[in-house]
Amino acid sequence: MSDTPFVIWNNEPTERADTPLVVLFHGYGSHEEDLMALIPALLPGATYASVRAPQRAQMGFQWFPLSADASFSTEAVVEAVRPVSAWVQEQAEHHSKVFLLGFSQGMAVATSVARHIPETVDAVVGLSGFVVPIADDDAHAEFFKDAHLGEHPLQMFWGRDPEDPVIPQAMVDVTADWCVDHAEVTKVQYRGIGHGVSPQELGHVKEYLQHVVR
Repeated sequence: MSDTPFVIWNNEPTERADTPLVVLFHGYGSHEEDLMALIPALLPGATYASVRAPQRAQMGFQWFPLSADASFSTEAVVEAVRPVSAWVQEQAEHHSKVFLLGFSQGMAVATSVARHIPETVDAVVGLSGFVVPIADDDAHAEFFKDAHLGEHPLQMFWGRDPEDPVIPQAMVDVTADWCVDHAEVTKVQYRGIGHGVSPQELGHVKEYLQHVVR
C-alpha cells in the first residue's frame, strides 16, 4: 500500500490557501470521482479533496476488506487510516478548517481519522455509514484517541435512513453508543433514501458546515 493516497481536487493549488478543506471518503466498491458530484450542493468557497481507497474491490475500491456479514478487522482499518491521517495533517497546515465527509464505508474511515488525529479535525459528516467499534483490550485501541474525544467531543453530523438495507443494525447501535460519549452529534433520519443521499440531506449538510465554519 502506498503511503501517499491518490487524491483529486476541485481547484488549483494557488486557490487553496486559508480556505476550509473538506476531505471526501467514498464508499465500498466506489471511487474518488463519486462524491465530487456533491460539491455544488455543499459548502461554497471550500477546497474539496476526494481520496481514493487503496484496495481494488468490484468495479472500484475499498478502504478495507469486508466479509459477507460486513465484519472486518481492526488491523485492516488502521492500515487504511494511518497514511490518510498523515496526509490530512500535512494539508491542514494550509487551511482554515478541516472537515471530513464519508459515505458508507467512507464514514468509518472519516470517523477513524478524526479519532486518530482529533486535534486536526474540526468536524465530521457521516452519511449512511458507521463508526468502527474498538474494545478496550483491542491491540489497536491506542490508535484511536477516544479518551481525548471524551473530554473534547467530536463535532459530527450523522445522516441515514432508519431502514438502510446495507448497514447492519448492530453497527448503527455501536455508532449511536459511541456518539453518546465522544461526539456532539446532529443526527437526522431521511426515510426513503435507502443506502443513498438525498437533496434534503445535502442541504442540511451545507447548513451544518456553514454553522461550524462560523
